[in-house]
Amino acid sequence: MNLFDIVGPVMVGPSSSHTAGAVKIGNVCNKLMGEPIAHADIYLHGSFAATGKGHGTDKALVAGLLGMEVDDIEIPNSFALAKARGMAFAISSVDLGDVHPNSVKIVMQGVSGRVLEVIASSIGGGRIQINKLDGCEANFSGELPTLIVRNYDQPGCITTVTGHLGDRGINIATMQLHRKNRGGEATMVIECDQQVPEETIQSLEHLEGIYGVAYFSPKN
Repeated sequence: MNLFDIVGPVMVGPSSSHTAGAVKIGNVCNKLMGEPIAHADIYLHGSFAATGKGHGTDKALVAGLLGMEVDDIEIPNSFALAKARGMAFAISSVDLGDVHPNSVKIVMQGVSGRVLEVIASSIGGGRIQINKLDGCEANFSGELPTLIVRNYDQPGCITTVTGHLGDRGINIATMQLHRKNRGGEATMVIECDQQVPEETIQSLEHLEGIYGVAYFSPKN
């Protein structure tokens, strides 16, 4: 445990889990979307649904979807800012089953029409966990630059991707592999030690067996 884990994030409160963590979740969603969000359906689960309004969870999530950081003083005004920027949203409650009590499902539509679904949790102290992307397991923290590579479960695909990154000087910190079924759709979640250049992300999209690449960085 380091000092940050003890004192928590510099933030607009009142709660590191219900407010700061919610902003972070929305911010990750904003970056994964990669374009302005036209509409977002926000489904609050558990404690987020029960006590979130009092902690400003709803405004915090919307602020994150607009690209705000946890210390932005405009977080309490996020509803009005969303309206001014043309981002519509709807907030309701849902039972997501056996997940962390501070969890949310967000279904976003970008200005291009692209749709992205994210399930994420705020696990305390401003830390978060992205659990699923479009129904596929993800499980990353948002603390490191992260590639989410959608691929077909076929021999050599993982080697091709990791070799491609290695040839470009990208060091892999952690890697997770998830697949729906043998030979079907699969996901690689690759946390990296450094930023991944845009040209590298684009080149990954053209590799054999890859049908989608998303990227998140806490600094982009």
